[in-house]
Amino acid sequence: MRGFKRIDSDQLVRERVLTDPAVLAALRARFGDEVLAMGPAGDVGVNRPALAKRVFGDDAERLWLEDLTHPRVFALWQEILATDPTARWVVEVPLLFEKGLENWFDFTVCVACAPDQQLVRLEQRGLPRVLAGQRISKQLPLARKIELSDFVLWNEGTPAFLEAQVDRLADALAVA
Repeated sequence: MRGFKRIDSDQLVRERVLTDPAVLAALRARFGDEVLAMGPAGDVGVNRPALAKRVFGDDAERLWLEDLTHPRVFALWQEILATDPTARWVVEVPLLFEKGLENWFDFTVCVACAPDQQLVRLEQRGLPRVLAGQRISKQLPLARKIELSDFVLWNEGTPAFLEAQVDRLADALAVA
């Protein structure tokens, strides 16, 4: 990836955190079986739409879930980063500024699009408009994220346009 290794925090949550038996037990204790689902292999997993409905409509529940999952994500970051400490890493962090994590990193990049486009994309991924709006409302306003970021990539054009921006940024960082 243009000389960088990548950590996708959302993927870590889906594949490692929400499959952790201790996390599943805590979710069951807090919300009951309605937030759990039986997987194709007979394993228990998280019913993410049901969990999202519970936590994005109630700030106390969302903060409880973040307190449960975020320390595990941070530990996974450290574990992964330690596998190649001299590498150049890109860490995708959806709530970077909301959680005050920007100081963990040498620089920040905001990949931005207009709020209406963000809503459409969430709907295209199967999220009902109401839940998509709730998720967006829990984030910092886009203008604030742009203001806080060291670099901004605008993601409303073609994939080739975004790739060209990424290439320019990667080239600039290679010189730095």
